[in-house]
Amino acid sequence: MTERRFLSGQLLLAMPGIGDPRFERAVIAMCSHDEEGALGVGIGHEAEGIRLHALLDQFDLESNGVPDAPILIGGPVEPHRGFILHSLDWGGEGTIEVDGKWGLSGSLDALRAVGRANGPSRWLIAMGYAGWEPGQLDGEMKRHGWHLADGDLAIIFAEDAADRWEAAFETQGIDPRLLANQSGTA
Repeated sequence: MTERRFLSGQLLLAMPGIGDPRFERAVIAMCSHDEEGALGVGIGHEAEGIRLHALLDQFDLESNGVPDAPILIGGPVEPHRGFILHSLDWGGEGTIEVDGKWGLSGSLDALRAVGRANGPSRWLIAMGYAGWEPGQLDGEMKRHGWHLADGDLAIIFAEDAADRWEAAFETQGIDPRLLANQSGTA
């Protein structure tokens, strides 16, 4: 079977009324999509009660003047596992390059590099990920639960988490306020 990579490096945006409250206004940076399934990291919602400095403290890592950034809700799968989505100017052991746009790291070394301010120049940290079994996301896309947008690095790294959903639609020329919460049948 030919590998399908058409979603890697893209943003997956939840349509209004997707039917799963965990994904309302979700923005997912897609990192892989092939015959084994799909994996993405949510970048549109901040986790409550934890920020970067607290996370670094949990692992006895220094924060070397790094701003105390929010930690994001990456998705419902393995919510206690951390992922760093980052610019390609840094790469450590186990870093996966996604479509020449960003890197994905899940190692303690990556977190240590962020805390020491000698890691990637741009980064987001998320807990958990969104995962789909083979064919599952394809089916959800056919039922109009998701919209695909370009993996625009300005949206990923420059917009606040709460603004990414609307910003991604707007780059596509879509006013998200006009999107219906449900679709009709003919």
